[in-house]
Amino acid sequence: MKKISTIFTVICLLILLPSTANAQNRVAYFSYDEAMHAMPEYVTAQKNIASLRGKYTAEMKRAEDEFNNKYEEFLDGQRDFAPLILQKRQAELQELMQKNIAFKAEAERLLTQAEKNMMIPVHKKMKEVLRKIGMERHYAFILNTDNNACPYIDTTIADDITTIVKDALQ
Repeated sequence: MKKISTIFTVICLLILLPSTANAQNRVAYFSYDEAMHAMPEYVTAQKNIASLRGKYTAEMKRAEDEFNNKYEEFLDGQRDFAPLILQKRQAELQELMQKNIAFKAEAERLLTQAEKNMMIPVHKKMKEVLRKIGMERHYAFILNTDNNACPYIDTTIADDITTIVKDALQ
């Protein structure tokens, strides 16, 4: 979907660029990732995500250690267990392993959702700053140069506003 969006943007530019150049409109480009990484809000969001990830990782490690200890106890005593106790211990280990797998999957889902939620204000601020810069400087387009979206830009008719955007985001 992102590739289709990029292709559509490039086609629109090819069609509209000659008419916008004649109308004295200007084109700008910048690196979204570079500007975003310079935002204090981005740095804070990444720290919060890393902290949350650390908490989940610690809990997964604790659960894994608990499982390993119970498994070692099971291995040490399995020759001495009566058949019913052996089955019970095997069932406990299986249940504990399934709970750990489910917890890990849920933790990853929650981390992904938390990251998405923490980045919403960052992207919103970026859009507001770009809109403001675009209106103030009368840009017809502001292109994102990340991911090879624009392999060539004629710098004589387009402005690199990465620094301007980064400064505005501070």
